[in-house]
Parts: sequence; structure tokens; C-alpha cells
Amino acid sequence: MLQAMLAGVASIKAQQTRMNVIGNNLANINTTAYKGSRVTFQDMLAQTIRGAARPTANIGGTNPIQFGLGVLVAGTDINGEQGSLNATNRPTDMAVQGNGYFMTTDGDRIGYTRDGAFDLDAVGDLVHRATGERVLGWDFVKQTNQLTTDPLSPQSTLNIPLGRLNAVQATGSVSFAGNLSGHTTAGSTAATPDLSTSTPVYDSQGGLHKITIKYFNRVAGATDSWDWQAVDSTGNVIGASAAGPPDTRMYFDMNGNPTAASNSAVRSATLAVGGSVGNLTFNLDFDQITQLKTGTATAPESQVGVENQDGFPPGSLQGFSVGTDGIITGLFTNGLTRPLGSMAMSIFPNPGGLERMGSNLWRNTDNSGIPVMGTPRTGGRGQINSGFLEQSNVDIGSEFTDLIITQRGFQANTKVVTTVDEMLQDLINMKR
Repeated sequence: MLQAMLAGVASIKAQQTRMNVIGNNLANINTTAYKGSRVTFQDMLAQTIRGAARPTANIGGTNPIQFGLGVLVAGTDINGEQGSLNATNRPTDMAVQGNGYFMTTDGDRIGYTRDGAFDLDAVGDLVHRATGERVLGWDFVKQTNQLTTDPLSPQSTLNIPLGRLNAVQATGSVSFAGNLSGHTTAGSTAATPDLSTSTPVYDSQGGLHKITIKYFNRVAGATDSWDWQAVDSTGNVIGASAAGPPDTRMYFDMNGNPTAASNSAVRSATLAVGGSVGNLTFNLDFDQITQLKTGTATAPESQVGVENQDGFPPGSLQGFSVGTDGIITGLFTNGLTRPLGSMAMSIFPNPGGLERMGSNLWRNTDNSGIPVMGTPRTGGRGQINSGFLEQSNVDIGSEFTDLIITQRGFQANTKVVTTVDEMLQDLINMKR
């Protein structure tokens, strides 16, 4: 009977452990990215009264006679299922959809978390809002490159210098679109262009310069052609078509479209800026220009405008966005966008082997395996959703059901203890 009482006591202790886990799950029902736990039981060592016997020629075999000595807690398992995503509309809030963990550091060790409640601190570092731990990734501004293959360390933190980072982009290409009227009389002189178009360009320091493109109608056999000339604000020629090779005139076929040879021509202009800037060389793209007969022979109507100019004046960083691939893109006041860095994520061979550290952080263990670091959406890692937070994956219905089952198990085993106690009392009373 004492064995029955001890088995009941062991079960009471095990049910208390299960109740503790259920209570912790319910306490974290609204904890960001919390992963619920469950308790599994195993029977304790069984006492063997008689072993099994094999069949013989005269009698059959007999089974072993055993009775158990109680129950033990086998372990606590982590439920790693995806939690639902909740929109927060904060660009620094991030949620992982799929496998993987963000990485944070206190300067010495690396922690892993699914809690993406991040923010910028006073110096622009991306940090975990609750703990202040810095988020790890590849900082393209510090690296002066955009490599995401460099090894990460506790010093590989991300910084977004809002208002403190300036950027310019020198003009590398100017493209034009429109129509040059086929009614234009051939034989224009260099002094009388048929059409002129002006456009701004920017040097490597963001300096603004105005250039003008002049168009002159020519005829080459049965194929219509146009000469062009680029001049600066003082009238100096900085680029022009040439009659000999390389021939960069604009040629049009009978349908008014540029010929293949015309489209393949490389046209450029070089502006002498002077000083430490030097010369600015940029390409001119006339591939979107046609030659159709607009207007009349006496009043041709040509119209060509700038379709795109890829230079930008100086601008400061005013905002940023995070893509699903983890790339942090800076938004500058001049309209320029530029990659500032990339978030890093880790996956594990056995995520269930991670150990809780508190503050929604995990540490790797011998059984979790070595973290495999990389960028989101690569190597089996999930994607990042900016402006969202992952919610707890605790299911209230399942927890309440387990709560009832645990309570009944506890009550049943208390009955075992009280019943054995009464039986022992009856046994003692036999002496009377």
C-alpha cells in the first residue's frame, strides 16, 4: 500500500509541474512571439514480481508480473508553430513569417528571438525596444559594400543615421522621348537647329548644370537621319554626332522608328566641371524618339522631352523601409533611395533544443545545433514583414482543456493518497 501512496505522491508532483507550465502559457497569452510549452510524462521504474516464461512442450508461456512505482516528468517540449501576425504600422516592428530568429547582442554574446519589437536609439542603432540589445546584420554604410557573406560578430550591429547621412548621385544617363517631325526640311545648318531640348545634370558633388541638346535634320540616301549636338550653359559643345565612325547620328526607317544600328549606337557627352570634381561624362539615350510627320510641311511640330535623368542633388536621410528580404532601404530628401544594410537571421537544425533566457530571448545549446546565419528568404529562412509583430501561439482552448485534465489527474491522485491512508488506519485499528 505504501507503494500506491508513493505513486500517488509522485503523480501529484508531476501534475503540479504540468499545472505550472499551463499557468505560464496562459500568463504569456499576449506576449509577443511567445512559444508555448507542454509537459510529457513517463512511467517510473516498474517492480518485477515474476519474469516472463517461454512456452514448453507441456505448458504455455506466462507473462511477467510487474507493477509501477509512479510517474516522472519526461520533459517540456516547445511548440514552435507560427503565431499570427498583428499589424502595428511601425516600420521598426518586424515579424518573421516562416523559419528563423532575429539576432541581438549585449556586446558579449548573441541571443536569438522571434520578438521583432525594435526601435532606434539616440545614436541611430537598431535595438530591441524592451532590453536595449542591439540587432545584428550587415551595415552597408560601415562596410562600404553590399556583401551579406561577411561573418557576423557581436559588433555587427545595424545603424540608421536619420538626418546624419547625406547622399548625391552623379548623372550617368539621360534618356529622351518624343517625336522629330518628318516634315522638317533636310539640310539644316549647325546654327539653326530644328529643335532644342534642355535638361539638368548633376556632378559627383551634387552640383547642378544645365545642358541643351540640339537636333538637326539630315538625309542619307533613302533613310532619314538627324544630327545632334550637346552644349553647356556657355554654348561650348560637349558632345555631338559625327559623320565618320563612330557614327552616332539618329537614323529612322520608313515607319518612323529608330533603326537597329541607331539604337545600338553609344552616345555620350563630357562636361568640364573643374576643381576637385573633374569631368562629368554621361550617356544620351535617344531610343524612344520617333520620326513621324506631325504638323505641316511649312509648320512642322517636333516635340522631344527628357524621360529620365538619373542624377540627384544632395539630400539627407529622412526615412527607411525594410523589405521582405531584410534589405533596409534609405529614403533621402532628394528622392534618392539607397540600401543601408540587411537584417540577419539564424535557423537551427533543432529549434526545440534552444534554451529560454527570459526577455523573449533564446540561447543555443549542444542539442539545438550550430546557428546557420544568413539573409531572410534564403536557405530555408522565412521572410520579414515590416510593420507587424508575431503574436503568442498559445491556444486558449487547448490550455483550458489541459487545465481540466490536469486538475482531474491531481484530484484522482489525492484520492489515492487519502484512500491508502484510510486503509493504513484500518490496518492499525485491527490491533484493537
